[in-house]
Amino acid sequence: MRTALLWLGCLSMIVAAPTRAAADGKSESRTMTSITIRIGEKTFTARLEDNPTAEAFKKMLPLTVRMRDLNENEKVIELPSNLPGETLNPKSIQTGDLMIWSSRSLVLFYKTFPTRYSYFRLGRIENTRGLTEAIGSGSVTVTFEIP
Repeated sequence: MRTALLWLGCLSMIVAAPTRAAADGKSESRTMTSITIRIGEKTFTARLEDNPTAEAFKKMLPLTVRMRDLNENEKVIELPSNLPGETLNPKSIQTGDLMIWSSRSLVLFYKTFPTRYSYFRLGRIENTRGLTEAIGSGSVTVTFEIP
């Protein structure tokens, strides 16, 4: 009887281990791609999400675009085609967020603010120091590429 209980206890730990790892977000299959974003003389590193939107965006790289200012908190450009994905309302935009609005508008946010809009999440700039100064006011040329 004791051997049977010990066997059942070990078996339950083996079965539960993958579930706990997945719940902790430590899945080995999840990978995030780094890209570089060049604005003038300044280069930033961003991490793309592991989702269909980011996968489709990566296929467009390298990409150099002229982004226009919108609402004094974001730069935006309409892409040549729609990207797949699911929208979400992040409730708050963070400086350095890279998102897609309305399936086709690439948006780089340079200020933090609350939002009621929904976006497809692409990724985020890791260190945003100097981003606002590099972006400036008005339109700016931005290059997105895989290093």
